[in-house]
Amino acid sequence: MERNTDMKIKCPKCEKIAELGDDFSYVKCSHCSLDISYGDYVKMIAYKDARYSDVLGDYATDTSGTTSGTLDDW
Repeated sequence: MERNTDMKIKCPKCEKIAELGDDFSYVKCSHCSLDISYGDYVKMIAYKDARYSDVLGDYATDTSGTTSGTLDDW
């Protein structure tokens, strides 16, 4: 018997409950049909709320010369 271990998170598009894959490979929302990668989810959240813009630095290969909160280069 396979066990569903997907985590529940807030959809950045409709703000209802979405599923985050247990391997962090996708975010899916059955309410608004959102189906994106986790990296795109993080970017979407950061664009919606400046408090999370520092998280984008985790996905940058080289952060030299960048400042937190700068989204123009993404």
